[in-house]
Amino acid sequence: MTVPPPELRPEIHRLRREVCALHAELVRWGLVTWTSGNISARVPGAELMVIKPSGVSYDELTPESMVLTDLHGRTVEGDHAPSSDTDAHGYVYRAMPHVGGVVHTHSPYATAWAARGEPIPCAITAMADEFGADIPVGPFALIGGDDIGKGVVATLSGHRSPAVLMRSHGVFTIGAGPKAAVKAAVMCEDVARTMHLALQHGPVPALAPEHVDALYDRYQNVYGQRPAAGRTPESEEDS
Repeated sequence: MTVPPPELRPEIHRLRREVCALHAELVRWGLVTWTSGNISARVPGAELMVIKPSGVSYDELTPESMVLTDLHGRTVEGDHAPSSDTDAHGYVYRAMPHVGGVVHTHSPYATAWAARGEPIPCAITAMADEFGADIPVGPFALIGGDDIGKGVVATLSGHRSPAVLMRSHGVFTIGAGPKAAVKAAVMCEDVARTMHLALQHGPVPALAPEHVDALYDRYQNVYGQRPAAGRTPESEEDS
């Protein structure tokens, strides 16, 4: 078992608190039921991640109950077994060094699209803003190993979307940090519901590619508050 060096302790403690708190957002936005779903965060500068424990109720989660594992899913610290999706999260971090947070949900509308094996078409501006394309469908894979992670990586590599609908399973999202991945999960369910409702009344035309490009560029590079000089987006997010 790898013992984290002392200089990483403050960051690990911070991530335990952040990951624990963000799980409440999954409940708040109706993205999970019972103990389903999970969030993880990469520990910067180490081959480690913090992830939800397996089968623990959301109202019982504490920062101390979050599990520290390596990126192969082996427990480093924690009194609980880590999430059953730990190997999938670890594979994503190993294959995608820019990813700092991973979220998995079974949110109802998005999972309904996953059950059909159907991408969510980019037909509204909110989708162009956040996803820059259709939300794609990944392959079916059994839970428990890293096959789900392989499917997530294969589907999202080179894709603008931070969300993938894993066929017959649910949603996985990625982000620069865990908060960004949670936002992507919230937005994925929102647009899945909107597009479902729209399609009840007939076909819905997709946005023109040039409009998708323009909307995505504006939202990603212009919209919102820009970091002050000398501050990174990550430090701005924590403020």
